[in-house]
Amino acid sequence: MKKEIIVNHTPEEIRVAVMEDGRLVEYLIERPALGMAKLVGNIYKGRIENVLPGISSAFVNVGYEKNAYLYVTDVVSDAKERHIEKMLQRGDPIMVQVAKEAIGTKGMKVTMDISLPGRYLIYMPKSEHLGVSKNIEDAAERDRLRRAIEKTNPIGGVIVRTEAEGAEERELAHEMRYLMRLWENIQKKYESTAPGALIHRELGLTFQVARDLLTDNAHIFLVDSQEEFKDLRGFVEMLAPELADRVQHYTGRTPIFQAFGVEKELSQLRHQRINLPSGGYIIIQEAESLCAIDVNTGKFIGHKSQEETVTATNLEAAAEVARQLRLRNIGGIIVIDFIDMRRRRNQHKVVEALQHATRNDRAKIKILPITRLGLVEMTRERRRESLLSLMTEPCRECDGSGRVLSRESLYLKIQSEIEDLTKGRTDGTLKVSVPPVVGDFLRERQERLEKNLQRSIEVQIDPTLPWEDYRILIE
Repeated sequence: MKKEIIVNHTPEEIRVAVMEDGRLVEYLIERPALGMAKLVGNIYKGRIENVLPGISSAFVNVGYEKNAYLYVTDVVSDAKERHIEKMLQRGDPIMVQVAKEAIGTKGMKVTMDISLPGRYLIYMPKSEHLGVSKNIEDAAERDRLRRAIEKTNPIGGVIVRTEAEGAEERELAHEMRYLMRLWENIQKKYESTAPGALIHRELGLTFQVARDLLTDNAHIFLVDSQEEFKDLRGFVEMLAPELADRVQHYTGRTPIFQAFGVEKELSQLRHQRINLPSGGYIIIQEAESLCAIDVNTGKFIGHKSQEETVTATNLEAAAEVARQLRLRNIGGIIVIDFIDMRRRRNQHKVVEALQHATRNDRAKIKILPITRLGLVEMTRERRRESLLSLMTEPCRECDGSGRVLSRESLYLKIQSEIEDLTKGRTDGTLKVSVPPVVGDFLRERQERLEKNLQRSIEVQIDPTLPWEDYRILIE
């Protein structure tokens, strides 16, 4: 797999596109100048505002208009007590880290179990757990890494990341010392800062991506900003010198996203329908509580049996669904309605294909077997808003429903309102102003409308009117 990381940097926005084998698989944006900086990973000195035993939660003031949400399992306490009202009191100062950003009407979710990520390690100073990434399958290597970390005598817990496979002991020890010094500085700042203040900011988007995604299989990390390139190159030279040459400055005249075909793919992100190469398609519909995905054969008729045609479409859809979930950053509960397959073997094959296609997704994913109705239920970790929520807002004409009244419904509504206004009277000149498409529909049926109302009507076209708007005037 050939991975390319493309960065477009402007004063108002930072955009990062991750390409795998020439296809866009991940898209990240940050707009700090517009008040939309990423908050996940930030550490604050908060103050308990409310403790609610009924939902085992507390609300924490971290300096924003809306209080953060702290669940009982995210409280770090020396006591064995699991009743939140006995562990926290209103007005208590506490150190918290953002685990999930505010989504919709929900405030951000925070935890007291602090974690500080590095390139090879994740340091958890308030934990005692020492673990190694499951992606490192070699038992001897896992033991070597575990012993190397134990030699550093960490004060707290540590998780060894996948990228640490093959790393030298001195590199691991160096990073461990750095993370422990960072924790000491955070503690000092916490002691000297008033509640409601930021005491540690997570790396900016470009640097965070370099830390997490710039690995051996990353072919190039291309940045179109000279200043950002210099800073990033210096950061990578310190972090992973062997990969510094892969950070390059893009100097082409064509905008970087246009040159790599990213803009074309981004233009499709708001579309519900995604076509599959064979002629089938999937429909993605996001709702507040879950995301529903429907798979259809479309024009694909196959060459053999119906079962083989359906299975081929489902396998193609499984790969595209995995890509779209990662690309659109759709999280929470996801229900996929694959086309019905009679053979259990084919059902297993589709689920396995979906599991394989999600292997590179950084979010935690759980996939359940196909149900009797042919549905696959899965969950995907949601730490931020989906791209659709982040980049769009509800339509002012349909109030976010995606539907407006049909021309037929508007025709009947206007007729009913005229009847209520006139009460059968025929005096005065009646004028109706409507949007263009509705106006054409009314004029085609004007004779029928006048017969129903028993009076003449003047239909006026007003291009400035929204779809469901109209004006009725009697002179």
